[in-house]
Amino acid sequence: MAGTENIIEIEDLTKVFYTDEIETHALSGVHLKINRGEYVAMSGPSGCGKSTLLSIIGLLDTPTAGRYTLNGKEVANLNFADRSRIRNQEIGFIFQSFNLIGDLTVAENVELPLTYRAGMPSAERKKRVQESLERVNMAHRMRHYPAQLSGGQQQRVALARALAGSPSILLADEPTGNLDSKNGEAVMKLLQELHQEGSTICMVTHDPRFAAHAERQVHLFDGKVVAEGELNRLLAEVEA
Repeated sequence: MAGTENIIEIEDLTKVFYTDEIETHALSGVHLKINRGEYVAMSGPSGCGKSTLLSIIGLLDTPTAGRYTLNGKEVANLNFADRSRIRNQEIGFIFQSFNLIGDLTVAENVELPLTYRAGMPSAERKKRVQESLERVNMAHRMRHYPAQLSGGQQQRVALARALAGSPSILLADEPTGNLDSKNGEAVMKLLQELHQEGSTICMVTHDPRFAAHAERQVHLFDGKVVAEGELNRLLAEVEA
């Protein structure tokens, strides 16, 4: 169950992209809180800003304005090195395209982020790799390469890589986007189980069926967080 402790606290967040004297407001005055142990799905039409928001939450990008607190630490304006360090320790990523490295084995892919942890002994890294692969039922493919795996298996390895670092929050960007419905459902079931075991998860999805797996849904439209009823009205206006 979700606790009352905020892992993520975002206040009045804005992101503007500048190209050839054109300003694109990807996010406008976003407020968002995610509690420890919560499972949140962010949804909305293409171009609404959900992937931009996830990139900022994941410290892959910085906001133009606003406040972002992660585990009580202000992180909106950190330099690249500090963002990288905190990202490696606090955040686990699952991407639509798996992002596995082709010439590394399954075990080496899962271990790679841990090699950037200063002072973590090799034995501890190997233990974490073993445990996280067992958790996603992929330990038997440890010595295989990504090309030898199906899409569903690759996504489970990517999930193991995210889990190995014991992150404060798992961020999933369209985790079922490159999978057929059967493998997509299997990944969603795994995320549901991880949430029940206490993981905090924030997922971006365009699929209402998968969004329904989360305990709370956040809807974005035109760079703003909107209520579900308002989202439906805005979408109807666009389609009219």
